[in-house]
Amino acid sequence: MKPGMLRATLTLLTGSVAAHVIPLVLGPALTRTYAPEAFGQFALLWAVATNMAVVGCARYEFALPLEASEPRAAQLMALCARILLAVTAASAAVGMVLHLGYAMPLAWMLPCAVLAGGAVQWLTMWATRSRRFGLLSAARLVQHGGGAILQLLLGAVTVGPMGLLVGAMTAMLGAGWILARPAPSGGWRAMWSQPMKDLKAMAQRHRDFPWLNTPHAFMGALQDTLALVLIAAWTGDAAAGFWALALRYLKAPATLIGGALSQTLYPSLLKAQSASEARALVRKTMAVLAGLACPLAIVLLLWGPGLFAMAFGERWTEAGVLASATALYIALHFIASPLAVVTMAWHAQAWALRLALIGQFVFFAGLLSGLALGGLVGAGWGVSASMLAYFAYYFWALANWKDIPHESAA
Repeated sequence: MKPGMLRATLTLLTGSVAAHVIPLVLGPALTRTYAPEAFGQFALLWAVATNMAVVGCARYEFALPLEASEPRAAQLMALCARILLAVTAASAAVGMVLHLGYAMPLAWMLPCAVLAGGAVQWLTMWATRSRRFGLLSAARLVQHGGGAILQLLLGAVTVGPMGLLVGAMTAMLGAGWILARPAPSGGWRAMWSQPMKDLKAMAQRHRDFPWLNTPHAFMGALQDTLALVLIAAWTGDAAAGFWALALRYLKAPATLIGGALSQTLYPSLLKAQSASEARALVRKTMAVLAGLACPLAIVLLLWGPGLFAMAFGERWTEAGVLASATALYIALHFIASPLAVVTMAWHAQAWALRLALIGQFVFFAGLLSGLALGGLVGAGWGVSASMLAYFAYYFWALANWKDIPHESAA
């Protein structure tokens, strides 16, 4: 790993550690404030919101680091803003369907959640483009740490999942406000006066992102949504709460370390001097991540149930049993999470989409067979077993990639 990339990663990691320590410390209080059923209801609606927010800008925001010119970057920002508003408006119809057709009482708040999530993702890439890693750290602290504090405070005055939803949503809006500085060339108001012909040209220039990366990202988020729907339908809201809590805390290291690393890995791959240098950077990144993931998996396998019961209360013991069952999957996901930017940098998004579709099938095959054979815990073991071969191939393919484009290694 290059010294500059290491320093940038450590800068992001410093803020990320503080951001994630707060939810981890407050987790036991949250699980004693909100019941598993409340976590399950919140997690289901939040998963739907995330599913829409992740494609809120049609993934055009991930093209921002590719634009060195400030006027062109401003055009791309204007394109992202318009698409995000359109997706937010469309989410209102989805919220109405969920509210009326599926008796989800908080679904009317879906547009606000989609707007908050989409804005943070968009503005995170805006800050990544200019390598404002200190600002990214501050925003992450507000989003994750502030969200947990608000959820706990709101839990004292609200009933059910409302406090969880409003706390998370408000914190994301605060993070977006931090990331919105500095403004694009010409200012934020100038975005709305950008000529439509320029926006169409920009959309055509980066068409691979909506055509190839958007389905990939949407399917990835849809996996979490459908998993919660299936678990809730099969075993109830409490089981969905166990699944949501377990994966929320077990995937926190991937969000913490992987998120910081991916934001520095992407521009570093784009600036690599040769294909061999880019490939070596990916291999070293995998090795570092694997060295961190293995101890995590061992701890979960040996002591998962006891740790969860001690940390979150006896009523969450089943979430600890699930943690042991999903230990292998969590370790593999931890390694894979920051590597998603590799196929973007190497213009391999079509390959990544095809492989992701296969991964979706493998994941749900393991989940459904596990649910049928052993309920919630069986689903955890089923996912771990089914995803092993998939991730093994994914890591091997990236480590031995041959067709690295010249502009990504020039």
